[in-house]
Amino acid sequence: MTKSELILRLSEQNPHLYQRDIEKIVTTIFDEISEALARGDRVELRGFGAFSVKKRDARVGRNPRTGASVHVTQKFIPFFKTGKQLRERLNTE
Repeated sequence: MTKSELILRLSEQNPHLYQRDIEKIVTTIFDEISEALARGDRVELRGFGAFSVKKRDARVGRNPRTGASVHVTQKFIPFFKTGKQLRERLNTE
């Protein structure tokens, strides 16, 4: 599902709201999650999961084409851990 599909589905479920208002709400939520992660905070949505940032240390890697050693700087990557309710919902038979 893309962001535009999410907005469309929400507007269909809530005909009393304008689509532009729903778009602002969805954009604001995603922006706040992104800003929190950029600050290094953890974002938890109960029943859905938690977003956090993990640090990858600097290391020496290899260029797969030439085999030469390459210095890779430290990086921060987003990490998502699913919540218990989401895992149970996905694994019901």
